[in-house]
Amino acid sequence: MGGTERNYVTEAFDTNWIAPLGPNVTGFEISLEKYLGENSKVAALSSGTAALHLALILLSVTKGDEVLCQSMTFSASANPIIYQGATPIFIDSEEDTWNLCPIHLEEAIKDRISKGKKPKAIIAVHLYGMPYKIEEITAISKKYEIPIIEDSAEALGSTCKNQKCGTFGDISILSFNGNKIITTSGGGALVSKDRKIKEKAIFLATQARDQAPHYQHSEIGYNYRLSNICAGIGRGQMEVLDDHVLLRRKMNEFYKDIFKNKEGVTVFTEPSKDYKSNHWLSCIVIDSKKAGFSSEDIRLALEKDTIEARPLWKPMHLQPVFKNAPYYGAEISENLFKNGLCLPSGSNLEKISRKRITKSLLNFT
Repeated sequence: MGGTERNYVTEAFDTNWIAPLGPNVTGFEISLEKYLGENSKVAALSSGTAALHLALILLSVTKGDEVLCQSMTFSASANPIIYQGATPIFIDSEEDTWNLCPIHLEEAIKDRISKGKKPKAIIAVHLYGMPYKIEEITAISKKYEIPIIEDSAEALGSTCKNQKCGTFGDISILSFNGNKIITTSGGGALVSKDRKIKEKAIFLATQARDQAPHYQHSEIGYNYRLSNICAGIGRGQMEVLDDHVLLRRKMNEFYKDIFKNKEGVTVFTEPSKDYKSNHWLSCIVIDSKKAGFSSEDIRLALEKDTIEARPLWKPMHLQPVFKNAPYYGAEISENLFKNGLCLPSGSNLEKISRKRITKSLLNFT
């Protein structure tokens, strides 16, 4: 917390604005729109998952449709596809950004079209805050006229060629869950350049109530709007967003320094100067033959010192719940999962914690 969040929350109590509307909701949306730029229109919602669900609805994804989705991601990127009765088509990663592989994406589109099933949307994720290959993926989207849902849940504050993530998709989404770069305790947002899309998202998120003196509904609605209390936290968090990004990026440099002379250990970082990641999480990949140990060996060594580390996201095409979904690719995401590790990366890691991490890693490696 930055300190001013409490002021906005107190104001909500003092003015009796507790419901999922009010000055903080409006103020939070305005702050996000100013931050993102690019004529962004933001609808504050209860979660990033809710934003993804509404994005699919707004793109008319329905039962029987197919949606292309990055395989290496958190399950929330894929679950809303199932909510709509559609089928996820999972795509492998590429090695530079660990994100959606343009080659396998186009391969999948051609194959699905040949089978008489043109996909309705592409869900592209900025994994761990690293922007996906924007130009390549956008070119494919335009070539086949398939809209992009940009999953920027992990990438608020990241940029590609100085344009902020969350502004590249036909519809983009953000997350403010408790573990994200800023938080509203739980929350998310849908982003579009079209005000009508923002307005329709808010309409659907507030139970799709028609304009009438009585309760009338012509469409199915959802209870997906962000509360004024949570939005108050968000307004305070926006004031420290840049500080949080800087701290996360410093953590990435911290790990680069620790592993700079360690053969077989690669710290995940930007492939070129065009990319700037918020480094929401700092990750490493281990070549066990060169290093003489595995990512699991490091995880267990840290665990003995009561320091938590986790494997990378397990690809969706390997998840039991999605075992029957089509998959296009090689083994890039599978190998990243086998050999990768997420290290402690919090914006609030103090000097004493960093010393403990350094000691544990140096003693092991």
